[in-house]
Amino acid sequence: MTRTSGAGVPPWTWNGPPAAQPPVLPTAPTLHTTAQALPAPPSHVALDRLLAGPAGLGTAAAHAFRSLTPSTASRAAQSARPDEVPPSAAQDPSAGQDTAVRIPPLYCPDAVRDDPALGEEVNNRLVDWAAEIGIFTGRLERLRSHQFGRLFMLAHPDCDDPDRLLAAARCGLSEWSVDDHWVDEGDDTEPELLGSRLAMAHAVIDPVRLPARYLAQFEELVQRQPVLRAFRSSLAHLSQFASTTQVARLRHELDVMFVGYGQEAEWRSSGRKPAVWEYLLHRYENAFYPCMVLIDPVGGYELPAHEFADPTVRRTYLYAGMANVLLNDLYSMAKEDPGDTNLPNLIAAEDGCSLQEAVDRTAAIHNELMHTVEADCAVLTTAGSPQLRRYLAGLWAWMGGSKQWHATSARYQNAN
Repeated sequence: MTRTSGAGVPPWTWNGPPAAQPPVLPTAPTLHTTAQALPAPPSHVALDRLLAGPAGLGTAAAHAFRSLTPSTASRAAQSARPDEVPPSAAQDPSAGQDTAVRIPPLYCPDAVRDDPALGEEVNNRLVDWAAEIGIFTGRLERLRSHQFGRLFMLAHPDCDDPDRLLAAARCGLSEWSVDDHWVDEGDDTEPELLGSRLAMAHAVIDPVRLPARYLAQFEELVQRQPVLRAFRSSLAHLSQFASTTQVARLRHELDVMFVGYGQEAEWRSSGRKPAVWEYLLHRYENAFYPCMVLIDPVGGYELPAHEFADPTVRRTYLYAGMANVLLNDLYSMAKEDPGDTNLPNLIAAEDGCSLQEAVDRTAAIHNELMHTVEADCAVLTTAGSPQLRRYLAGLWAWMGGSKQWHATSARYQNAN
């Protein structure tokens, strides 16, 4: 592969995203009314946990991100020596078999709350649902040990309702089941079949309208495919808490994720390794966006459509998702094969550097994205509605909860 760079500039240099610009947002009509009535929101105790300080715009907007910036411990970690950071089990082939790759400090908030009992309840109910649907058959105890329910407890600190958290967790596990059944680990992971399977999944999440005589054949297929049943069940559960607009937002993010899975299948079937730029593009498609888009329905409110679609809000949301999935690339190295496609492996191959240096560069990109997200959120909270302020605080808290889960889940800490 070839690469280009400016004279005297290292080819891997990340100059960072462009500076934030204040958005042009019309006055929202949602200060006193909402477009659709939603079920009762979570308790004020959970909301107070997320949003500190006085209500309203102005000073409250400043308080939101002053209180949610990385903790003192996290900031101290930025200056920690590399040998103080726990190593990953991934091996650096350029440094011999006994050299573990170390993940450098990552700029990211800490989890806002950790309620082990709530996380355990959501996790147990999630595993029971997986058994009922038929996903992860034969792997249920392994699934339980991964503590996906804990992820959603950590990621949504403004919600104490286990049923709302379970709704998000079911959607998330349905998405992971595509990866774990059809892409990476299942008994039937044939790349040439993935396109057809994703088409069937799309026909479930955005219900297909077939003539009656043909619809029965499609329904027979759904009943034979646990992954399809999982999507149908999880969306039905989510609809108890989310508006039609919020469910449509999830459908869009799932569609984009399916595009990313198709791209990855081409790499696998052809044996082609993508260039770094192509992989980064892919990670804007195959990331945590279907989980992150549920921040407001789980919290019991709705971000107005004009703010959700605002280009600056969208940019911030996409940068946050990209940062989070790069964190996933780093933490998942321990459980992946050395030749698997992730950003550190691709940087090492393209630039001819050690895997440790590639990991450090990946972390630098993550950290630059996080600094940009933090700055963008501070600007946006002063210009938008109270719902936008709460949504961005939830986005920041989501990243902290996700980081905590990645750092502690057996899915990434044990290579089994």
